[in-house]
Amino acid sequence: MNKKILLIEDNKHMRENTAEILELSQYEVVTASNGKEGVELAQKEMPDIIICDIMMPILDGYGVLHLLSKMEETASIPFIFLTAKVERGDFRKGMDMGADDYLTKPFDKLELLTAIESRIKKSEILKKDFEKNIGGLNDFFNNIKGIDTLKELSETSHTEGYKNKEKVYKEGNYARGVYFISSGKVKTYKTNEQGKEYITGLYKEGDFIGYVPLLEDEKYTDSASTLENSEICLIPKEDFLSLIHKNAHVSRKFIKMISDNLKSKEEQLLKLAYNSVRKRVAEALATLYERYKKEDEDKFTMVLSREDLANLAGTATETTIRVLSDFKDEKLVEIKGGTISIINYEGLVKIKN
Repeated sequence: MNKKILLIEDNKHMRENTAEILELSQYEVVTASNGKEGVELAQKEMPDIIICDIMMPILDGYGVLHLLSKMEETASIPFIFLTAKVERGDFRKGMDMGADDYLTKPFDKLELLTAIESRIKKSEILKKDFEKNIGGLNDFFNNIKGIDTLKELSETSHTEGYKNKEKVYKEGNYARGVYFISSGKVKTYKTNEQGKEYITGLYKEGDFIGYVPLLEDEKYTDSASTLENSEICLIPKEDFLSLIHKNAHVSRKFIKMISDNLKSKEEQLLKLAYNSVRKRVAEALATLYERYKKEDEDKFTMVLSREDLANLAGTATETTIRVLSDFKDEKLVEIKGGTISIINYEGLVKIKN
């Protein structure tokens, strides 16, 4: 299928000539004569790339980019500005707003086509699903390097082995970088004045942790430690921030990641506030199952302290032990020492719902 291009240009002669060049190069072209029409067509047509003039009536190119970047469905579409202006300020303003490229009129056919091919290729790289392991991380950063000529982050990043219950980072410290879990399981948690823990998140192989305070230039608001022996890769702060600031698509990916994370935590807090103890423990066990069970496992089994389970459920350890005993009698779980096996996930779901 031919790639679709949305061309937004108020000059009729320029619009028709450019559209003809693109159509002869086997692109499907949709055109708009002003910014307002262009925004509407972008939402309707969902093009593979947008080429937009800056100086237009009704809504200029900056306005078009601003509106489209606020909409989730259009925010990641590559965007190339066209302009007759060559002032440095105009160039910087466009790029700072998230434009992917900038062509100055008059441009030749080769310059136009090269810019389009390059941006579409790079967009497809960023849409690719990479394996959630250290090899996939290397692949991801190698492809990003090709986009922004960054140094290869996977080479500057250091992978370390962590023992069970070893701290990865501590609440109140400034972030040194972003952590990528190559293998193992990690919890994040907050501690109150009495030393009581509250688990704020559960993470596994393929997850990033510790990026929110890095983006906000703040201290960690919680701590992280392992739930089992783990391999964790630290991506240096400077490299990560360079990646985020220099590539609009990658930046949007992490913004979405943060949004999903905050939504998940909000739902968790609501359940802790309104659910019964029995429901909380069932919710905690179901969350562990959903987060950590592998597809090839017949039964989910995990070594987990009663204290950690209580902290995840937001209940006292003694209460959690009593509820676990009930669940064992009801054939929902099996317990052997520090090992908990979930044998009736559907039963736990019924309780938590």
